Amino acid sequence: MSSLFETGLEPTEANYATLSPLDFIARTAEVYPDYPAVIHGGIRRDWRETYQRCRRLASALSDRGVGKGDTVAAMLPNIPAMLECHFGVPMLGAVLNALNTRLDAGAIAFMLEHGEARVLIADREYGEVIRKALSRLDNPPLVIDVDDPEYGQGTAISELDYEDFLAGGDPDFIWQMPADEWQAISLNYTSGTTGDPKGVVYHHRGACENAMGNQAVWSMGQHPVYLWTLPMFHCNGWCFPWTITAFAGTHVCLRKVDPEKILQLIADHHVSHMCGAPIVLNTLLGASEAAKSGFSHTVQAMTAGAPPPAKVIEAVEAMGIQVTHVYGLTEVYGPVTVCAWKDQWNDLPVEERAAIKARQGVRYHTLAGLMVGDPESMEAVPKDGRTVGEIFLRGNTVMKGYLKNPEATAEAFRGGWFHTGDLAVWHPDGYVEIKDRLKDIIISGGENISTIEVEDALYRHPGVLEAAVVARPDEKWGETPCAFVTLKPGAQDVTEKDIIDFCRERLAKFKLPRTVVFTELPKTSTGKVQKFVLRDQAREL
Repeated sequence: MSSLFETGLEPTEANYATLSPLDFIARTAEVYPDYPAVIHGGIRRDWRETYQRCRRLASALSDRGVGKGDTVAAMLPNIPAMLECHFGVPMLGAVLNALNTRLDAGAIAFMLEHGEARVLIADREYGEVIRKALSRLDNPPLVIDVDDPEYGQGTAISELDYEDFLAGGDPDFIWQMPADEWQAISLNYTSGTTGDPKGVVYHHRGACENAMGNQAVWSMGQHPVYLWTLPMFHCNGWCFPWTITAFAGTHVCLRKVDPEKILQLIADHHVSHMCGAPIVLNTLLGASEAAKSGFSHTVQAMTAGAPPPAKVIEAVEAMGIQVTHVYGLTEVYGPVTVCAWKDQWNDLPVEERAAIKARQGVRYHTLAGLMVGDPESMEAVPKDGRTVGEIFLRGNTVMKGYLKNPEATAEAFRGGWFHTGDLAVWHPDGYVEIKDRLKDIIISGGENISTIEVEDALYRHPGVLEAAVVARPDEKWGETPCAFVTLKPGAQDVTEKDIIDFCRERLAKFKLPRTVVFTELPKTSTGKVQKFVLRDQAREL
């Protein structure tokens, strides 16, 4: 029997519209046309012009036959063209594939072919690697060359210039919202440290919701001034191209992470918000004292990735940069949990506050479900702050799935949850704290050792710049912690004994690193430490 409130009450054009971040720019350009939208070197654009440029891009792509379901790849740094791609491409119903600018030719060729890119918009800085990638393809895409005036180097990748291409488009191009919010809006590839990278597909609804989730958890308000320290190619910049646009903010572009430049831009443009991995925050600590004292306002910084060491959080906040810790993955549009702050924590000692802030926290308003559970039984673990389980997520901000990979998609969604592969505990207050990756946990003499806990202790050593811990085979204990450490300049006299003695004061005996290797840490193109490489090295020691 039908419900009283369902009979005859159907969705119509009057009471139902699909969710998409595309409407954000239309509203902002209508309400705040003269407000600043983009700052890039000497370039200043308002929202009227930025919207027109996005429509020109959509129009020009349409003239080249690009339409619904087609893939448009972009190999661009954090420049205005990349922001324009986040709106101009999906205005056609096409799918944006933002490529990692640190990848080699083989990986780029794989992604262009796997994603069936019709068009590639590429900056001249990457001309050489793009040419090598295209030479591997039987059916290469149409290439559009971007000559960024802030770079002024490199050689043209194509005779088709981006600015000329836009000039041929219609600034009043009439575009359509997607008829179905489940329609794909972007394609992002995982790092692929083992095997081929997987293509993660986002939809309009998820992009819209996570963009709003960013605002909700960060209380950004109207007209934020956002500095692009986070790559826009990474999970579509954690959906911030859409968030900042929705609230008529200003996008301050930055081609390359440079601590002195970051601090200068913060001072010059009164930057209010920025995002990045903990390594970005760490680099700021090495900037000159003049640069660090060049601004007096508080800057909000959102960080994710490996949990930032408490020592880093302490030092950065002493500079006037307030840290918010979030957690997410490529498969969930970037961050979906946040260490939501509580007033009673303000009175705790600095070190305790930083330790709490390093937790991954609670779910975004826009994430339907978060659970720490047993990977096999799928039963929730107790909220005791001790029992380790895997983090599971569900909701609209979980990917559609992996492109052309139904087996991996089915495995990722087994049991009605997305399996993150991250191990965590659930605290009594409901806050999640990651202890390790499922594949990284060290089991020594039957005891579980969190590599993250050991790394946090290592980062507290004044001579340590970077640290990573992996398991090393041991005849007696099965596995013991092996620490790989990069020392700060001027700390080259630090010894293995110094490191172990330092950790002895902060860790239980069974958790101490038995081996310390001083070296540069191997990393993926997205800056993640390649622990599988370190594990191989540890086995050979």
